[in-house]
Amino acid sequence: MKSDIDQAVRVLNKGGIVIFPTDTAFGMGCRMDNEKAIRRLFTIRKRPKDKPVPVLVSSFKMVEEYLEPTGSDVRSIMEKHWPGGLTLILCCNRVRVPSLVRAGKGTIGVRIPNHKTALKLIKGVGVPILGPSANFHGEKTPYSLEDLNPDLVKLVDFAISGKTNNIGSPSTVVDCSVKPWTIIRKGAVKLDLRIKNYEL
Repeated sequence: MKSDIDQAVRVLNKGGIVIFPTDTAFGMGCRMDNEKAIRRLFTIRKRPKDKPVPVLVSSFKMVEEYLEPTGSDVRSIMEKHWPGGLTLILCCNRVRVPSLVRAGKGTIGVRIPNHKTALKLIKGVGVPILGPSANFHGEKTPYSLEDLNPDLVKLVDFAISGKTNNIGSPSTVVDCSVKPWTIIRKGAVKLDLRIKNYEL
């Protein structure tokens, strides 16, 4: 597995696209600072350009480099559920985050995955990587190697085998850029935003 991760890091650093397991599903990604790779990822996935793409980071320090300052309430929910299956939509630094990643908006969806392979990839490249699910737009989310579409796998530069954490659902998505916060998608983390510690 280590050699696979080392190879994947080399591919990402050369501007390639990699399929990899996360805690929730198989993702496909590239370096967030390589706009040519980002455009290619959108093309491969047939993803509409008006849809922002989720971002994976390896630490609080890394995420802070790309966000506008956040309040203590946001920090609290991060500390409670990261690493894990909770994507937070937050106001970002428009200069540092490419427009295509955020679909021209001022926000990004970001999380720290709870999966050793994904974290080693991000730490290996030293910058956030994009983390949409490894499927053509509109197709079912792949939760196992068997779920991956072979036609998609042929189009990327490298694929890491392995397993997800068998959660069987995508990450929960919460928009923290608005007040009150809004649950955009229910998923791996069960939340109730009406109660103070947010957790069911």
